Amino acid sequence: MGWGNLFFTVVIAFSAALITYNIIISANASLKQGFPQPSTPLTIGSVDPIIKMPSESDSSSPPGVNKYQKKRLFHTAVTASDSIYNTWQCRVMYYWFKKFQNSPNSEMGGFTRILHSGKPDNFMDEIPTFVAQPLPSGMDQGYIVLNRPWAFVQWLQQADIKEDYILMSEPDHIIVKPIPNLSRDGLGAAFPFFYIEPKKYESLLRRFFPEQKGPITNIDPIGNSPVIVGKEALKKIAPTWMNVSLAMKKDPETDKAFGWVLEMYAYAVASAFHGVGNILHKEFMIQPPWDTEIGKAFIIHYTYGCDYDLEGKLTYGKIGEWRFDKRSYDSIWPPRNLSLPPPGVPDSVVSLVHNIV
Repeated sequence: MGWGNLFFTVVIAFSAALITYNIIISANASLKQGFPQPSTPLTIGSVDPIIKMPSESDSSSPPGVNKYQKKRLFHTAVTASDSIYNTWQCRVMYYWFKKFQNSPNSEMGGFTRILHSGKPDNFMDEIPTFVAQPLPSGMDQGYIVLNRPWAFVQWLQQADIKEDYILMSEPDHIIVKPIPNLSRDGLGAAFPFFYIEPKKYESLLRRFFPEQKGPITNIDPIGNSPVIVGKEALKKIAPTWMNVSLAMKKDPETDKAFGWVLEMYAYAVASAFHGVGNILHKEFMIQPPWDTEIGKAFIIHYTYGCDYDLEGKLTYGKIGEWRFDKRSYDSIWPPRNLSLPPPGVPDSVVSLVHNIV
């Protein structure tokens, strides 16, 4: 489109300093101002069911009682493309969401898959879905994750979200127990990632987080997921998150330094920019094969491949005699009869495979 090309030209023409300045100026802008719409310039197959979804178990609220006032409910939002890879993960994720949604100790409210392909797919009736527009062609530069913050901006602007809190989750999350609202006192609740190191990259991050906003330690070692945060806070954070993501991607030095976690850094910066700190919950989720027990975790995040020999010994970095890696199913549906791990494989991996099959 012409407007997409025009924006791309304009962005290239501006320096990194001017982009950062625009981010600062727009920090308090309305969510509806200056963001891409289908009709305005951009300023910054076949169905193969894997599992049958659980039946609705939500008991009706008594007459006159708003169920959203009973607890501090949060709305779970998952961004995804319409690829087979994302779709089967979303279906598994939503299945387990429904299993635990109305359990004791749960403060899990509604659920939305934010589909940033720009058009409906075959699973609209199975999974509650909001269709968001992707970034203009070429703007993500092959880094499809840049569509995530822009999709959240659209959803927060257009959707009727009943809950006062949002859980930002991902397709490759499996919920293993009811999740309470872990946020408190205006603080978000987030999982700390060891590879998000704001202090190490202070000189780069100061391009997007100026000194007048506070010490670099105000930037938490988090990504945007899993995070539970107040809805009104996220409405402020999301546009800045989008702007910072795009600005970082346009900055060659920052892009090279952050690579595939660039958008995670962008969210951490945007959260700090708006003064939203986070309670860090190491037990928010586990990541097999490195985490071997579920323990107190609420989520299994299966981002890493799990490779073992037939004696149950981890062979990470080498394809094992037994393996599970989500990337094996990037273009095909996983079979119903995934082989179970051999004896000796940690409980976290066994539980992961059981919950997918």
